[in-house]
Amino acid sequence: MILCLDAGNTQLFGGIYSNGEITLRFRKRTGEGSSSDEIGIFLINVLIANELDPKEVKQIAICSVVPDENHSLASACERYFKIRPFFLRAGIKSGLKLKYKNPLELGADRIATSIGSIGRHPNMDLIIIDMGTATTFDLVTKEKEHLGGAIIPGLRIAMNSLEQRTAKLPKVEIIKASNACGRSTVENIQSGLYFGTIGMLKELISRFTDESFKGKKPLIIGTGGFSSLFADANIFDYVYPNLVLEGIYKALELNR
Repeated sequence: MILCLDAGNTQLFGGIYSNGEITLRFRKRTGEGSSSDEIGIFLINVLIANELDPKEVKQIAICSVVPDENHSLASACERYFKIRPFFLRAGIKSGLKLKYKNPLELGADRIATSIGSIGRHPNMDLIIIDMGTATTFDLVTKEKEHLGGAIIPGLRIAMNSLEQRTAKLPKVEIIKASNACGRSTVENIQSGLYFGTIGMLKELISRFTDESFKGKKPLIIGTGGFSSLFADANIFDYVYPNLVLEGIYKALELNR
């Protein structure tokens, strides 16, 4: 078994691969300063709860965008699994030609979703949109060139900002709004978040298509926690919830 972990800003997303197929997925909300024991005990308990033997884990691969957590993650793997983990980062074999001005700045999660996308759609121009804490856009050509992209605040950041920075606006559930014109404050916020995000997505996709793909429409790939909210909004050609884990797994294979 291979354990793949995506350590994000708000949660730890993990999966178990067996014989090339993902057999288990799990998530854990994270806070600042998680200890190696907290992480290790959680991982062991998740496996046992799903009737899996932790001793069967032979390799661990990690994608992390939280540098302060990397030591705890590595220590948890070494202490509880006796395995030194592989960390996906800029500079490892990825199959991508990074055109970023400084490739070391490119987030490991963005590399992972790009690897996962070209694994599913080789020889295609791609725009990969990962809708998590932040919403990131990654442009990959059919020649596997990673051109760059864009970053905008994610839906939860936007909603929390409204609630924290205003005196009267409440925290709301993030949902697919039924009407653009809301008839209550809650509906107004939900409409703004949902349809405003659609507008931003479409505008950036249009500009990327013209600037980077000479007007030829690329495949639009959606992933991340909020992507399913927009699955039928005529934005994505495909939505893959596990794309980051697929990329982590493929990166491990490339670097064995």
